Amino acid sequence: MVCTLAFAMYFLQEDPSAAPPVAANSSALVEMIHNSGPVAFAVLVILLLASILSWTIMFSKWSSFSRAHTQSQRFLRAFRKSTRLSEIAAVADQFKPSPLVAVFTEIHDEYQRQNGGRGLPRNPVALERAAQTASSEALTSMESRMTWLATIAAIAPFIGLFGTVMGIIDAFHGLGTAGAATLRAVAPGISEALITTAAGLVVAIPAVVGYNQLTARLREFAARMDDFGRELLNAIENAAMVSPPSPSQQQQQPEEVRRRTF
Repeated sequence: MVCTLAFAMYFLQEDPSAAPPVAANSSALVEMIHNSGPVAFAVLVILLLASILSWTIMFSKWSSFSRAHTQSQRFLRAFRKSTRLSEIAAVADQFKPSPLVAVFTEIHDEYQRQNGGRGLPRNPVALERAAQTASSEALTSMESRMTWLATIAAIAPFIGLFGTVMGIIDAFHGLGTAGAATLRAVAPGISEALITTAAGLVVAIPAVVGYNQLTARLREFAARMDDFGRELLNAIENAAMVSPPSPSQQQQQPEEVRRRTF
């Protein structure tokens, strides 16, 4: 690219009849697009569609993640204030956008299946597996369409580079057919190369930033789901401690009475 610009500036200085360079403004940009060939125009259309898709994904994800974050905070406050897990199960659907609700529902349902929601769980490992499964499913759902954003961030510069290469080829072809080494012969190809390269970067840079930020949010949600799963398992065990002990538990050492009960 630098060599191409130097090549153009060299002929601009050598040709006294060449027009002065056009100022870098909106009209110049429109003129560059208007002078683009079919290949460069197709590249610009592809990049425009990719940009629209990437911004749509980023806005929708930021909106859904913000709702999930807000509902997660509300759900945690309600969970920690409640003294009975059954009360939380009854109102969990009110906080549905939160991924913590899926973890709570899966663990609570598994606990109900094991022993009807009373006493210590017969199979604590199954509860842990249920928590991991719910967390994985919720995270997979939140990651939907993120691969498209990563793909756009990765390939947009190469699509722009393709337009650059084709522009340079057209520039040298025009130079060969013009019969004279003038800027007029190479300017269309150079403009195609410049605008497609710039368009590729304009599409790729926001997509990279958005993907990294959204991925960080996803890691945060994954950590919160894991922490909440462990907190819920502790709450179930603590709630079971205050239930009347069964005959098989009479010989166990007394435990500290916890605040959550059924």
